[in-house]
Amino acid sequence: MHISSIERLLTARHHDPFAVLGLHSDHGKPLLRVLRPHAESVTLLMPGGEAALTLVDERGLFEWCGEHTPERPVRLRVREDGTDFEVVDPYCFLPFLSEQEIYLFNEGRLLEAYNTLGAHPAVHDGIEGVRFSVWAPSAERVSVVGSFNRWDGRVHMMRARGSSGVWELFIPGLKPGDMYKYEIRNANTGAILVKTDPYGQRFEKRPGTAAVVSEPSSYAWGDGDWLHARAKIDWLHTPMNIYEVHAGSWRRHPDGRVYSYRELADTLVPYAKDMGFTHIEFLPVTEHPLDESWGYQTTGYFAATSRFGSQDDLKYLIDSCHRAGIGVILDWVPGHFPMDSWALARFDGSALYEHEDPRLGVHQDWGTHIFNYGRNEVKGFLLASADYWLREYHFDGLRVDAVASMLYLDYSRKDGEWLPNKYGGRENLEAIAFLREMNAMIPERFPGALTFAEESTAWPMVSRPTYVGGLGFSMKWNMGWMNDTLAYASLDPVYRRFHQNNLTFGQLYAYSENFVLPFSHDEVVHGKGSLLTKMPGDAWRKFANLRLLLTYQFCTPGKKLNFMGNEFGQGREWNQGWELDWSLVETHWHVGVQRCVRDLGRLYRVLPQLHELDFDHEGFAWIDCHDADQSVLSFLRRDRNGRAVVCAFNFTPVPRTGYRIGCPASGLWREIFNSDSEWYAGSNTGNGAGLLAEEQPWMGFAHSLVVTLPPLSGVILAAD
Repeated sequence: MHISSIERLLTARHHDPFAVLGLHSDHGKPLLRVLRPHAESVTLLMPGGEAALTLVDERGLFEWCGEHTPERPVRLRVREDGTDFEVVDPYCFLPFLSEQEIYLFNEGRLLEAYNTLGAHPAVHDGIEGVRFSVWAPSAERVSVVGSFNRWDGRVHMMRARGSSGVWELFIPGLKPGDMYKYEIRNANTGAILVKTDPYGQRFEKRPGTAAVVSEPSSYAWGDGDWLHARAKIDWLHTPMNIYEVHAGSWRRHPDGRVYSYRELADTLVPYAKDMGFTHIEFLPVTEHPLDESWGYQTTGYFAATSRFGSQDDLKYLIDSCHRAGIGVILDWVPGHFPMDSWALARFDGSALYEHEDPRLGVHQDWGTHIFNYGRNEVKGFLLASADYWLREYHFDGLRVDAVASMLYLDYSRKDGEWLPNKYGGRENLEAIAFLREMNAMIPERFPGALTFAEESTAWPMVSRPTYVGGLGFSMKWNMGWMNDTLAYASLDPVYRRFHQNNLTFGQLYAYSENFVLPFSHDEVVHGKGSLLTKMPGDAWRKFANLRLLLTYQFCTPGKKLNFMGNEFGQGREWNQGWELDWSLVETHWHVGVQRCVRDLGRLYRVLPQLHELDFDHEGFAWIDCHDADQSVLSFLRRDRNGRAVVCAFNFTPVPRTGYRIGCPASGLWREIFNSDSEWYAGSNTGNGAGLLAEEQPWMGFAHSLVVTLPPLSGVILAAD
């Protein structure tokens, strides 16, 4: 053994401590080396007795040379600070990662890498402990540190697995609940970094940042019927009414404590079911250090945040949703990650998960790093994260945040602040390839699971299959519709006649993608006010406008999404540090909005005309889109059998009586919904027991109806 190798070990620079420590042969005799920098003595324990090791270097290197090779595993008694304890030598175990696992990891194809990398309780040679694996190719040395070794990187140095960049170590005696980090020495600079585990599945509560060894889940799922049905569902033609929720501020205890996952299961789930929502979408519940980031500054891509309870608690919440017939969507953030020095940023002292060049690797708007999607191990990290949430937690879909920022190299950048792709263009070819691979992987491995793109540009075929050149998402948020609609709704009605195209323009592209119509959290923060405060006029008009807006959303082709609080007319804009103003639902107008949304949600679910052809132009036809002078719109919604309902909207506070509109069939038509009902705190103007279609052609239809359109309201009429 060369002295230089021992010196590298003692100065914590060795990439393969197994070459020095553990059992070796010295001139045909067994030689045991142990490095315990804090030990006063080390004794080898054998069936026939014990033998003291000799301190051969004051920095903590002990040796024993004997006649007979000790049995494996090697057991030691160590004395530190006057206290004796027994350990099993971790440097007497063989490697545990297979060459196949390492190969697939380096290729970016180890889709369940979370079972290989990270910390996992295991039994080796009959000894219980925890195996650790981490990727750090620019490291000279990597150690596991924790309270079990005084956070001293000399005690548990890891073994490098060839040139793969993967390091591993099995530490006997550790158990679930032990906290740990990785201490990394960069090979080029010698800088020492202490990092949390990229593949950690549990973390201590903020503000602490240590990973925690996670206990294998024993949760007994009860959603088998749900998953079986999900795999067969025709989601293109089924209703989808999504309730977007921030788990930390939906409700809180009187003392300000957040609700736990289990408390949300007991309160949120029945509420969402009663309100007619088909899905709950959670803002990121992946671990994150900063409450104010709402979860979008993710540091734990394989860890449910400990804010609200344990991993099994989150599984209980999702299971409860499924048992209640409600799907669950996770807001997932593969577009960027925070620059916290203890997390992914320059993980091994190099730009590992990110790009070295800030023109590629830094989001200037958010002060975050951009993933290097062209690196196999990084792509595999994100694919494994997607797989993890769908497999381990049974999420029904992923809403991918900030897709536009992933697609464009010049996103929010000036000239000279970005680098073109190899063809000279601004498209991020590696990110595109990653998204396509992810969207091809998910339906193959998780039948019925969906992906949603928050994409704000005119990128083509976002929600079209990859085999025809699309990105492969199931659906795309319709940001254009949202912006145009809110801009129109915020206008005083006297000016709306000049902007009717805000409402009609969307039909020109409505079926180019599978659209979700979102009134999301982004529209009720940062000084934008709540949906209610965006509405013009006095209190009566604000609430009437809000009911009208939501009725228009539910009647317009596309799946629906509303952020929590929209459904009862939250007064102030959202603040993640407070709960919603639930006391408002005790007041007349707010109760009216809540009843209106509940009935819209239920009607949308049971009325096929309102959902079966959300993505097909055959499901929609204008009756009249030209009456801008009176700010009236009317259209038909059809189901796959051709049956239609009439939807009509009066965007002024002036009742329109004797208003004639075309209709597709003769007979009696009944008003099945009216947002001006007194049940919703409206003026109760409407069409009474029904309307008889007249055989007077109108607006291209053979029949017509003479209707009353209440002020600032929407009505839905169905043939009897």
